[in-house]
Amino acid sequence: MRTHFCGLIDEALIGQTVTLCGWADVARDLGGLCFIDLRDHEGIVQVVAEPGGGEGNAAVVATAAKVGYEDCLRVTGTVRRRESVNNKIRTGQVEVVATAIEVLNKAEPLPFHAHENAGEDVRLKYRYLDLRTPKMQRMMRTRIRLVQALRRWLDARGFQDIETPILTKATPEGARDFLVPARMHPGEFYALPQSPQLFKQILMVAGFDRYYQIARCFRDEALRADRQLEFTQLDMEFAWVDEKTVQDATEEMIREVFREVMDVELGAEGEDFPRMTYAEAMRRYGSDKPDLRFDMELVDIAELVKDSEFKVFTDWANADDGRVVALRAPGAASLSRKQIDELAAHAAKYGAKGLAWMKVEDAGKGREGVNSPIAKFLDDATLAAILQATGAQSGDLLLFGAATYKVASDFMGALRLKVGKDLGLVGEGWKPLWVTDFPMFEWDEDESRYVALHHPFTAPAVDDEADLRANAKTAVSRGYDMVLNGNEIGGGSIRIHRSSMQSAVFELLGIGAEEAEAKFGFLLDALKFGAPPHGGIAFGIDRIAALMAGTESIRDVIAFPKTTTAQCLMTGAPSPIPDKQLAEVHIAVRPKVAG
Repeated sequence: MRTHFCGLIDEALIGQTVTLCGWADVARDLGGLCFIDLRDHEGIVQVVAEPGGGEGNAAVVATAAKVGYEDCLRVTGTVRRRESVNNKIRTGQVEVVATAIEVLNKAEPLPFHAHENAGEDVRLKYRYLDLRTPKMQRMMRTRIRLVQALRRWLDARGFQDIETPILTKATPEGARDFLVPARMHPGEFYALPQSPQLFKQILMVAGFDRYYQIARCFRDEALRADRQLEFTQLDMEFAWVDEKTVQDATEEMIREVFREVMDVELGAEGEDFPRMTYAEAMRRYGSDKPDLRFDMELVDIAELVKDSEFKVFTDWANADDGRVVALRAPGAASLSRKQIDELAAHAAKYGAKGLAWMKVEDAGKGREGVNSPIAKFLDDATLAAILQATGAQSGDLLLFGAATYKVASDFMGALRLKVGKDLGLVGEGWKPLWVTDFPMFEWDEDESRYVALHHPFTAPAVDDEADLRANAKTAVSRGYDMVLNGNEIGGGSIRIHRSSMQSAVFELLGIGAEEAEAKFGFLLDALKFGAPPHGGIAFGIDRIAALMAGTESIRDVIAFPKTTTAQCLMTGAPSPIPDKQLAEVHIAVRPKVAG
């Protein structure tokens, strides 16, 4: 139907006849002289229908005059140089003088215009129109180039692309699984995979050495800007490796992919990405994925305030698991009380019970130079020590957090990010790093048991099961995350490759021998038959694509995403299923319980 793409018409084609297909982006009738901006996936070119040249041209002009927004057209014409050059588009030096215009499909009035800032709900309901816009075409093509570059790198280095099952067995985090009824096995269910974790480990036992897969994964959990029910990850696994082998290889891959797709150099040339332990990241930034594009750091002040008269500080400063921390917001003393209250509300989302603050109006005047509701509880020496420890300058705002170490770190880390963005302190460019040495376990107060910080198959830093059992609270794992601009883009670990160690970890996680055999017997058996040391990593394709495309929401780089309420507005999913169909899979739906 066509000879060329609209967005690829250039000066080399001047004088040639071309046939184009696309949508009318803009149509203008200037009293017999008509202009149409014709758009396809490669871009826009100007089409001109002008009078003169007999009945044929008159018919072309008449057709052009009736063209509406997003009409689907086929245009034949001659390429010529434009009199009025448009340097904003790739084809801006030329135009196509139409000799034939065919309306392939007339568009009805659209629910929104491509050049409007339409609401997300209407964009998602009419996703095919949203995806047609140049902005969304650009974002999706960025994702496509990312995946292509990853495959090229992996294929060239001997990684083997192996598919793993979509219908599989429920995981230890079963509440997050999507379940699929097994029609041929009444009362039994498959689960959609949260990741291919166990299968890729078994592939290492099977001798495939280097595996990868662009894998679709599913997790039934609350949605947000960087999370969807179904998502895509680059899954990788290596046999006979340690942490540095995996990190060096994948760092090289990510550098090359950013170079190819974005023409960006990640990190300092000739130097590895910086490495930071989990403990250091939480201490300095209150996050296990710190954004290093700005310098604000948390300052521990427990020692300075443990004998103060401010009970909130003293209680947590003297608690075994407590933390009292300060954050200096440069130049933020001008914030109003309402703005500070908004910061407190933000911190509350991450567990804060309150937010103490201090405006440093004149750092040289000591007590007389500060404005704070808590200053009266601090003696002069303590106040001076806080100002010195935080490096406070005149015009700064100090924010304080006190709670358990984890909670204080979490909400003060979240405040650091918000204040950094609000004050315009976040720099340009790309700041990658590795975060390493994660805790092996976290204690879950609600369930009164340990849970795995990464997953139950991550190897501990110790080789002895007795040592792990004796020191579970402080045990460190061989896990590692790649972080970029405050986003975890990849997470992995060296895996447990001995059955006895895997059983010990299950035991510490409250998974008894009988349950472990029922859920993971196939893995425990596989580890007994000469399983090699192995490790891997998974990269979030959606998240990396969003970073490359310059958008904060992964929905912008997923062709058909769900809303934050887990719905597809275009198709109406999820939807009720007829009773007859439910009966075929031996399912009965219980009435919804009120309240």
